[in-house]
Amino acid sequence: MFHVKQFILAVCLKNVSRETFLFLSKILFNNVNSLHLPLDKDLLTKKQDNMKKHNFCAGPSIMPREVIEQTAQAVLDFNGSGLSILEISHRSKDFQAVLDEAVALFKELLNIPEGYSVLFLGGGASLEFCMIPYNFLEKKAAYLNTGVWAKKAMKEAKGFGEVVEVASSAEATYTYIPKDYEVPADADYFHITTNNTIYGTELLEDLESPVPLIADMSSDIFSRPIDVTKYGMIYGGAQKNLAPAGVTFIIVRNDLLGKVSRHIPTMLNYQTHIDNGSMFNTPPVLPIFTALQTLRWIKANGGVAEMEKRNIAKAELLYNAIDNSKMFVGTANKEDRSRMNICFVMKDEYKHLEADFMKFATEKGMVGIKGHRSVGGFRASTYNALPIESVQALVDCMAEFEKQNA
Repeated sequence: MFHVKQFILAVCLKNVSRETFLFLSKILFNNVNSLHLPLDKDLLTKKQDNMKKHNFCAGPSIMPREVIEQTAQAVLDFNGSGLSILEISHRSKDFQAVLDEAVALFKELLNIPEGYSVLFLGGGASLEFCMIPYNFLEKKAAYLNTGVWAKKAMKEAKGFGEVVEVASSAEATYTYIPKDYEVPADADYFHITTNNTIYGTELLEDLESPVPLIADMSSDIFSRPIDVTKYGMIYGGAQKNLAPAGVTFIIVRNDLLGKVSRHIPTMLNYQTHIDNGSMFNTPPVLPIFTALQTLRWIKANGGVAEMEKRNIAKAELLYNAIDNSKMFVGTANKEDRSRMNICFVMKDEYKHLEADFMKFATEKGMVGIKGHRSVGGFRASTYNALPIESVQALVDCMAEFEKQNA
């Protein structure tokens, strides 16, 4: 039976560089030669010759390599304690420091003013579809229907009161963001989904709203600067631009809470989690630790403004390739195109080549470019951690396939 350390290292070896392997082995054994693993001996003495993978997965998605390595080290030995972060108390001083710094960096990077709380909860963004109306909907809520997730959020709210769909792009398979609509002035809040991962559309500017604005920013948080003061609440699953799956971030304006007349179950009441500093129950410790590493990485790499600059460059590179292609065509209206999820298909005369291109791209190291099962085609998710070199590799792959087949 493997020693647990040997097992962990065996798993890690599959996708790490030789340098990372040596780093991990030093932590575990202090000496590479002491390893006795049932692996190819060449792995111990030479660099991997595996093809570089370019991760375009929509979520869970690519993370900065240094963040992954920092998380791996904490799994083995957190803060030099001799314990894994998987086994420490969430109420320990060491983890409280992690949580406090993560909250502080959230506020710093997004310029969150006084009067707002930052929470890290479990349950995913889908749980917020229920918690939002529980906490904010007294009589009426307004929703902008721009995709599957917006529709699901709206469906949950209907169990709590009147829901007004102010506009929808469903008739066009959500390929655009509706523009000319009116938000009822007597609504308790207006809910939007800022980026639509399935259809590749995105709201790139903060909206003006006559009522508190609540935004699902699961897939574009930290990808561009936002004016938090225009929002009553911002929330999202962290598995795109922040952390592994398992933690949900909440930014909520404190004075909006406590206004509904209904009883709210303790666990579903945002005030409960504010009062307990995200510690009412055991929080998702590991994803929060990784979120902190990502926040540090964003800050060290120039902050949110720099993330936006990089994301614009990546999106322009790929969209230009699509627009100038004989074979490929984008699916979203140009004015509403997402920088995070770039969706495209084969033109009608080349539809029969979609499977061939998918196979070709996979052989070139492209991962996760298959479109969502509900729309087909292709989707390249270009989140913060994806380097522009990966986008260039996809562009080159598309050009090569087109040259061979068009």
